[in-house]
Amino acid sequence: MATKKFLELQEFSDADLQSELRDTEAQYQKLKFDHAIKGLDNPLVLREVRRDIARLRTEARRRAIAAMSAEELANRSKKRARRRRK
Repeated sequence: MATKKFLELQEFSDADLQSELRDTEAQYQKLKFDHAIKGLDNPLVLREVRRDIARLRTEARRRAIAAMSAEELANRSKKRARRRRK
C-alpha cells in the first residue's frame, strides 16, 4: 500500500521535487548539528527526515528511469547483470 507521503510526492513537478530534496537535506544537516550540540527534544525526528530524503531520492530516480530511452535502459540492464555476477 502506498503511503500518503509517497502519493503526495507523485504530484510534485521535477523542479519542486529537487527543491524539496535540497530543503530537506539542509534541514537534516541542521537537525544533526543541533542534536550534537544541545540535543533534540525528540531525536526520532532525525529518522523521519532521513526517511523523507530517501522517499524524495527514490521518486527522483524512478522518474529518471522512466525518462530513459530504450538504449539507456538496455545499458542499465547490462550493468546490473555484471554487478550480480561479481
